[in-house]
Amino acid sequence: MTSPLIDLPGAVPAEGRDEGVAAHYGELYGEQRALADGRGFVDLSHRGVVTVTGPERLSWLHLLLTQHLTELPPGRATEALILSANGHIEHALYLVDDGETVWAHVEPGTQEALIAYLESMKFFYRVEVADRTGEFAVVHLPAGSIAELPQELVVRETPYGRDVFLPRERLTGFAAEYGPAAGLLAYEALRVEAHRPRLGLETDHRTIPHELGLIGTAVHLQKGCYRGQETVARVHNLGKPPRRLVFLHLDGSEVLLPPHGAPVRLASDGPEGRQLGFVTSAARHHELGPIALALVKRNVPVDAALLAGTTAAAQEVVVQP
Repeated sequence: MTSPLIDLPGAVPAEGRDEGVAAHYGELYGEQRALADGRGFVDLSHRGVVTVTGPERLSWLHLLLTQHLTELPPGRATEALILSANGHIEHALYLVDDGETVWAHVEPGTQEALIAYLESMKFFYRVEVADRTGEFAVVHLPAGSIAELPQELVVRETPYGRDVFLPRERLTGFAAEYGPAAGLLAYEALRVEAHRPRLGLETDHRTIPHELGLIGTAVHLQKGCYRGQETVARVHNLGKPPRRLVFLHLDGSEVLLPPHGAPVRLASDGPEGRQLGFVTSAARHHELGPIALALVKRNVPVDAALLAGTTAAAQEVVVQP
């Protein structure tokens, strides 16, 4: 779906997984600074929106997701995963319950597969699952924003800001009232700075939650069984994950950022050395310069200088080895 905010002055469309919204509006660093200062908003209307209604919605989702949901109070934001039988991450949901409906936003284009799985698990539970992407858009107000929102809107309030489920026909009016708009590049730079993983970037077909530091945030360790729970418990209690997420400070003299999937190696081994991981996300930050997240083998020394593609990189620990 293409956002009407693509028509705002200076808008440059995003590509790839974020197609349909603006990458920026002509002031990349200015847009980042505005968000960091609690001003403006981000158009996330390309994300999928899924709702679950019915009197058993929380107890049913509790059985399927990695998060403890049976006692989730209205208005409290949370996040959860759906895992494969082997504990690999398949879906990431960003949730809030409004007292009658659970609202979730998910990665663009993943809502159909998510709904198909949820529908297959309904059995006799009194729940209804719906794709609301065509009706509702997600917009993000940054942490520190003092903007007052209409009470009828469903809002997820988190330490990183507020995610608003907005009727699509109100997008243009929202931009006029709550601007300036900031693009996806600014939002992503702050996400990388905060070490927040994103499905499909920080994950591949074999990623488990421990590798990304999601235990305790998206995965509750004291709840009942769910698909993949045995792997979660075994790794938590008996072992270590095979990989770990790291934050990279990249050499600022390079013109291009390393792309997603660029190999990570020890700097001492050079660009032909053994691959130890890969770059998951890279961004240009208004204060830190070029930065990235990467997934590397657990035994990579925490003080080792690295190469991200051909770019020199210093690492900070996100997930302990």
